[in-house]
Amino acid sequence: MEDGWRVERDRDPAGELHRRSVDALRHCSGRVARVLEATGPALVLGSSQRQTDVNVDAAATAGLEVVRRRSGGGAVVVGPGQVVWVDLLIPIGDPLWDDDVGRAAWWVGEAWAAALEAVDFGPQQVWKRAMRTSRWSGRVCFAGVGPGEVLVGGQKVVGVSQRRTRDATLFQTAALIKWDPVGIVDALQLGQSEAASALSDLAGVARGVGAERAGPLGDAFVGALTR
Repeated sequence: MEDGWRVERDRDPAGELHRRSVDALRHCSGRVARVLEATGPALVLGSSQRQTDVNVDAAATAGLEVVRRRSGGGAVVVGPGQVVWVDLLIPIGDPLWDDDVGRAAWWVGEAWAAALEAVDFGPQQVWKRAMRTSRWSGRVCFAGVGPGEVLVGGQKVVGVSQRRTRDATLFQTAALIKWDPVGIVDALQLGQSEAASALSDLAGVARGVGAERAGPLGDAFVGALTR
């Protein structure tokens, strides 16, 4: 236990990691930070995203497990070398709890911004305005920007999604190690011209911190939470 946080480290296929976080949400009685590592690549769909968005054959050819998370937003690719993934659980009544869904994740972004600063990646901007959508944000997580998410130089680096119950909130967060729109576009059900437009539009919307910062960044984020 670190300053009220229980820190868990878990490594398994992405689908199993998501299942455990949702199970933890049902039984949440205190602050939990789940530092997660998917053992293989996976395309993770948002809770309301259509299964028909996925080109199942292309995903299988790329070796992508297709998983649905229980929090909102578009698809993201997780797995070795893709993201630094941390899920956070907060019970109702905790000082970090906020009934305002838009404002609730600001502190999450502030912690990620502190972690990015600690590994000399910045300057950081925590998004505290209304959701900024784009043509692709319903399908691709990093194509839009929501409250609590973090940008560096106008490009999204950290994505945040929420699942709330009457008793607790699960924040699912991911900081990009690298941004490869080709992999995610190939796994979506798009025609040739639509895919070309997607690649052009998505090329500069996000950026990764690089493999050399990935390990220190995860530790810095846990440190930012527990300070």
